[in-house]
Amino acid sequence: MVMFDTYLIPPKTTVTSKGDGAVVDISLAANRSFLLQLEITGVVEQEALELFLYGGPDEAGIGKAPVATLPQQFYTGSFPFLVNLTDLPQVNVLRAHWEVSRWGRGPENPWFELGLRVTEVPPELQRERQTK
Repeated sequence: MVMFDTYLIPPKTTVTSKGDGAVVDISLAANRSFLLQLEITGVVEQEALELFLYGGPDEAGIGKAPVATLPQQFYTGSFPFLVNLTDLPQVNVLRAHWEVSRWGRGPENPWFELGLRVTEVPPELQRERQTK
């Protein structure tokens, strides 16, 4: 079985202001649970990154409220997040949205280098987690 695995934000994307990733079709995923892997490979001091996941039946129907909000990040590293869309069967596409801020001294513009991968969680792993 081929598992769904792609990027909502390509690796090493430079982010200096709020923005959106590409719309990704998840309708062919066999399972509705996904592992999001945020990789932050570059930062400057005194800044914050907020990531939101929006979804809908198609690109035109992406909602105004996020289907998931990832915890605010400040540092480089790898950050995994599980997102279960089982209760949202109408969501066939996803799009990442980010907000960035900077405070303190130095340049006013924030700067992050990051990527966001989305991978389908295999059904057997989801069942295993539910039985624990």
